Amino acid sequence: MVNCVVRNWNGEEVGQATLELKVAKEENAAHVVHRALVRQQANARQGTASTKTRAEVRGGGRKPWRQKGTGRARAGSIRSPLWRGGGVIFGPKPRDYDTKMNRKERRLALRTAFFSRAEDMIVVEEFADKLPRPKTKELVEAIARWGVEPNSKVLLILAEREENVYLSARNVAKMKIIPATQLNVFDLLAADKIVTTPSALVKIQEVYSE
Repeated sequence: MVNCVVRNWNGEEVGQATLELKVAKEENAAHVVHRALVRQQANARQGTASTKTRAEVRGGGRKPWRQKGTGRARAGSIRSPLWRGGGVIFGPKPRDYDTKMNRKERRLALRTAFFSRAEDMIVVEEFADKLPRPKTKELVEAIARWGVEPNSKVLLILAEREENVYLSARNVAKMKIIPATQLNVFDLLAADKIVTTPSALVKIQEVYSE
């Protein structure tokens, strides 16, 4: 169980929030999270890189010169991999990089990664009503009041998409906003600070408890 201080829009402490999730054992935690991270990054690859072999490169059907008597090295094709404009040896071909991981293990890794960032988590009261219209400046000032240093990578987790919050946050260079139901290991580990709300914590507890 983790106890977090809840702050209001002005950065003042106004209460406590708790979070309790089943996580991996300490000796296995790093391995499980690493597997999930590698899987996520591998599955994001397009796998469309492609090169042509000597059989696929255009030309080279005719022997460039006779086998003997010229004083030059023997050559059978101008599209040999040794020649400029020739084929590529063992080059990349389109392939599928998808890596499988059991659903229970994926969720365990996600809970473990989230739990490991407890010290960098900032819980704030619902603040959508503080932004009656999109205003990036006001959101940036509020984040500073909550204790986030300038130029820090911030992951903002909300229970559900709030349009004005989203429009205010999308123009901040190092801020990413995601709903509580779409957590992923990479974003959790990449952020310097994680900002969330009590309702988002409740949603996380409901969705990822098992």
